[in-house]
Amino acid sequence: MAASLEELEQRLSHLRTELRGAVRARDKAETARIRRALREAEAAWEHALETEAEADGEALPAEPPASQTSATTGAPRRTERPTHGSIPIREQVHQALTLLGAPASPKLISSTYEAFFTESLVATKLASLRRDEERSFTAQGYARPYYICAALTHDRLVPARGLLALSTWPVERRIIGPLSPRADFLTHAVGTAEQIQRLTTAGHPAPDAAWRLLRRFALTIPGAYDAAAPEPDPARVIAAAHAEAAVHRQEDDQQRQAAAQRARTQLSDVQQLFGAAPMRDALRDASGTLS
Repeated sequence: MAASLEELEQRLSHLRTELRGAVRARDKAETARIRRALREAEAAWEHALETEAEADGEALPAEPPASQTSATTGAPRRTERPTHGSIPIREQVHQALTLLGAPASPKLISSTYEAFFTESLVATKLASLRRDEERSFTAQGYARPYYICAALTHDRLVPARGLLALSTWPVERRIIGPLSPRADFLTHAVGTAEQIQRLTTAGHPAPDAAWRLLRRFALTIPGAYDAAAPEPDPARVIAAAHAEAAVHRQEDDQQRQAAAQRARTQLSDVQQLFGAAPMRDALRDASGTLS
């Protein structure tokens, strides 16, 4: 029988408490075991969340339905869409990634952009964007102020599947090691919470979709979510995310820095942004066909 969201959240909290103890005790074997269990539990939680959202007829995060006021704040919802002057897709992605602060999937990029900005971003349009950006960089070099590029795997330095990044970030920030998905998740949570804080400080209530996005992050960060509160407290989410990130930071940073040094030594400029060719492509290029 599949575990419920509540059971999985309790398990995640318990495992992270155990992880802190193992790291402090410098028990490498136990640390590795707990981290494997954490990855499995996080995957199960994501699956359970999507299943529940589909059953409820709601996919989180989603654009709030048209209405005159927000159920959360009582303020007008930001659901209007511009009728002209559409923002280029690469600029939309740049804005979303800048807010998130770390490599992200097309789905998260789309959800983030639609949560905070006034125009939709169709995730399916991102399929060819990175290839278009690579062709442009190959032809023109650093002609543009930024490029939408790839996150790189720490071991093979090839494009990390399904993750986009910004060329203005250092290589270390675009490397994906064994601990990087969780570290980047925490960075995404902080970026989302900080954007809500900025909007609130400026007197612009955050849209309901932004609160739903923050809630989704907060639910899997120990100490970030108060079930009795109507919405997550951005400051609490930021503090909890930083506290957990400190557990992973040293090992993750070492893995990223070592991979980044190899990338700078072994890869050309275009490969540092878009990754070394996977072996499959290298075989095809060498023979003209793939056997």
